Amino acid sequence: MSQDNTGLIATPWTEWRSATPARIALGRAGVATPTDESLRFGWAHAMARDAIHAPLNVDLLEVGLRLAGWEVLRARSRAPDRTTYLRRPDLGRQLHEDDAQQLRAQASQLPGKPELCLVIGDGLSSLAVQRHALPLLEALRAQWPVAGAQTPVVIVTQARVAVADEVGEILGAGMSTMLIGERPGLSSPDSLGLYLTHGPRRGRHDAERNCISNVRPEGLSYLSAARKLAWLLRQSQRLGLSGVALKDESDAVLPLIPASVPTLS
Repeated sequence: MSQDNTGLIATPWTEWRSATPARIALGRAGVATPTDESLRFGWAHAMARDAIHAPLNVDLLEVGLRLAGWEVLRARSRAPDRTTYLRRPDLGRQLHEDDAQQLRAQASQLPGKPELCLVIGDGLSSLAVQRHALPLLEALRAQWPVAGAQTPVVIVTQARVAVADEVGEILGAGMSTMLIGERPGLSSPDSLGLYLTHGPRRGRHDAERNCISNVRPEGLSYLSAARKLAWLLRQSQRLGLSGVALKDESDAVLPLIPASVPTLS
């Protein structure tokens, strides 16, 4: 270890810090964490808390979706507020009865049963949904063209992943995809997760879903996520299944997208 003229004691891993946002090689000042690192930790923790507790701006999201040409429906889960949502995950997996009835009425007016229903849920990071849901759907439309014309987008607040099963069942969809904010980490408060289920209906379990995680510019890009999801959708539709029975082999058959790889200085 070495000590610079500010008194900061570095570690042999210091140069690796430029290659990852993870909190590694923090060094120390005497026996304590350096002040700047303590401040960065507090900031990251505050960002994570805000991502969980800040409400999703549904009006703004709906305006953006409609301007992009998407049909939009709204619904709520049975969790009446954020505190209940965090303490009762089971309520976040069920639609509010009033909204379920409204969705049934709207489903009866659709020209047919959609191949795919897209559900946007705030989940544990409204920040992720606000930033990335629309760009991801636009990238998906280029990879799955039928989505833009026939697929309604249902925005569900206080939502858990499984609520998409009930939405898909009501709409009579062949498949559902949930876009939902993931549990924030200290270096990633805005990660979006995608969950695909074939034949969505209440009672499906997690092993029957395929998950694409960490969708954001600093993680999996919109284009890469959309291509992977479109590939899984085609395979799911062809084979009639999803989850552990549907293996993601998209990396072996899709052309590689050049990525920006951090390097050590």
